[in-house]
Amino acid sequence: MVKPPQKWTPGEATKRINACGRSDELSLHFQIHARERLVERDLTTGDVLHVLKYGFVFDEPVLSDFGHFKYAIEAKTPNSDGRVVRLILVAGEAEIKLISVMWRDEQ
Repeated sequence: MVKPPQKWTPGEATKRINACGRSDELSLHFQIHARERLVERDLTTGDVLHVLKYGFVFDEPVLSDFGHFKYAIEAKTPNSDGRVVRLILVAGEAEIKLISVMWRDEQ
């Protein structure tokens, strides 16, 4: 039987996503929408990895249509010219599915 996804608090999600981003075992999957947003915003996979490693989750997660929790994590990156990059993702222990990439000030 498949165990239902666990809902993490923002603090717990921050710790888990940061650890996942730093892991040599990280499996990172990009949805087409996320890849398009990276190109549109002139950001790189390095920016995504930086946010995963050093970013913070401030909001409660949102339940997706597929029964998994989506988290928003954000941070400034060396390539973002002082702007905050926000990632929308679904996270597991060593796997992250990136759904979207945006500037926090353009929500």
